[in-house]
Amino acid sequence: MSDSSVLHKANTRGSQDHGWLKVNHTFSFANYHNPNRMHFGVIRVLNDDSIAGGKGFGTHPHDNMEIITIPLEGALAHKDNMGNGTIIKKGDVQVMSAGTGITHSEFNSNDDHAVKVLQIWLFPNKKNVTPRYDQLSLEDIEVKNEFYQILSPNKNDQGVWIHQNSWFSMAEFDIHKEVNYNLKSTSNGIYVFIIEGQAQVGKELLEKRDGFGIWNTENINISASKGSKILLMEVPMTLSKLV
Repeated sequence: MSDSSVLHKANTRGSQDHGWLKVNHTFSFANYHNPNRMHFGVIRVLNDDSIAGGKGFGTHPHDNMEIITIPLEGALAHKDNMGNGTIIKKGDVQVMSAGTGITHSEFNSNDDHAVKVLQIWLFPNKKNVTPRYDQLSLEDIEVKNEFYQILSPNKNDQGVWIHQNSWFSMAEFDIHKEVNYNLKSTSNGIYVFIIEGQAQVGKELLEKRDGFGIWNTENINISASKGSKILLMEVPMTLSKLV
C-alpha cells in the first residue's frame, strides 16, 4: 500500500484578527478561502481560536454537522436550545450533533483572560439526526505518555461519540516516546495536529500547531519529544452521500 500525505505548517494557515477573536483556519472558513484546503476527508473545519475575556459568539444555528470543541486554555460558557447551559474548560471535550438543527452561543466565561479552543467540524454519515449534546472530562480517561481515545462512532466506547466512522485520540508526553498507531479502518486516513511541542510523524518533523494528514496506510509511527501534546484524528477519506 503506497501512502499519500499532505502537510499544513502552522504559519501557512489562514489567519484572522477581529480584535476580540483571533483565529487560525487550517481549512477554508469564513473569509479565508483556499481551494486546496477545503477539507481532509470528512474533516471540514479545524479552527484554532483565541477569544478575549467576556467575548464570544452570540446565538447562531448549525445543522447536519458533527462539532467537536476542545478547550486548550481557560473556559467557555455554552448555551443551546436543547436546554444545555454548561462550562467547558481545559481538559474537557464537547460534542454536538447538529442534525436537524440547533442554535447555541459560546462565550469566554472569564473577563480577565483569553480562552483558547480547537473547534473541529466533521461531515456526518447520517442526515437529519436528532440533535444531541455531550461533554466529558478527559481527566477521567487520560493515560500519561500514551495515546488514549477521546471520541469514536460507538456509544459504549471510551470517550464521546459522533455520527461518523471516526476515532480521535490524544496524548501528552513528558518523556520522549515512540508510538505506533494502527488505523481502525483501511478506508480512513489520519490527521495529526501538534498542539504543543514537536513530533516526528513518519518522515515529517512537526512543530507546534502543524498539521499532517496521511492516507492509504494501515499505521503510522510517531516519535514525540518531551513536552508534546498531540491530537490524532482518524477519519473517512470519502464523503458519503447522506441519507
